[in-house]
Amino acid sequence: MLGEIELVKKSLGDFFTPAILKIAIIPLLITVFVMIVFFMGLADYSLSSLDQVIIQVQNGEEFTVDPNAPFYYVWAVNVLTFLLQYSITAWLAGFLLFTIGTLFILFFSIFTTLIIIGFLTPMIIETLRKRNYPNMDLKAHGSIISPIWVAVKSIVVMLFLFILFIPFYFIPLVNIVAFNLPIYYFFHKLLNFDITSTMLSSAEYKEIYRNKKNLFRTRTLALYLISMIPFITLFSTVFYVVYLTNAYFVELEKIRQNRLDI
Repeated sequence: MLGEIELVKKSLGDFFTPAILKIAIIPLLITVFVMIVFFMGLADYSLSSLDQVIIQVQNGEEFTVDPNAPFYYVWAVNVLTFLLQYSITAWLAGFLLFTIGTLFILFFSIFTTLIIIGFLTPMIIETLRKRNYPNMDLKAHGSIISPIWVAVKSIVVMLFLFILFIPFYFIPLVNIVAFNLPIYYFFHKLLNFDITSTMLSSAEYKEIYRNKKNLFRTRTLALYLISMIPFITLFSTVFYVVYLTNAYFVELEKIRQNRLDI
């Protein structure tokens, strides 16, 4: 436990250096820009429009859907119309709106920042190497298409888990785990791959994964739980990379020292 506290302190010290703070600004600015552009494009078909549909259906009024509306808006209106026709399912409509909306915003911010941080990870790792581990040589593994393959595979598995857990979405408390587990899987896979493929050889990664996989899963789970705080990923993702990179450097030093001792 003491070692983990020291690791966090060291990572915070690294994060608040001018070199890392300059890098941290990049995902913040890009993600905010992307979110503004994206949500401005949806302004005409926002939740306020759906609120109007709900009021009209509940009052028995007729309404028409704009034929130029995006397909997802038409789909949402049709689902809401069906659910709101029956009092027993009306509560489900509100639940779905709140849950899907919250889930979408959360996933969108995490997904966007993870994609951006993937391009910045080599820069962060090299900055930390020069600052703390100048004698450590990095041995990257993988190919040019590896990040694309890992990202696509992670998205497919995540979507499969979303579908698989549908029966659990309506069970209180259990639904919290069911909603978050697929996103955590995506979060863990991309964050770990970006770091390990940049600094470790394939053999070194396999050795660390074999001996320390549960420890790193615990670390990424803790980071993911921090990400549940609204919009904190806009500021904290670079720190996540710094923290995990330092953790991998610690294990890498042990591996290489053991080889020298043999």
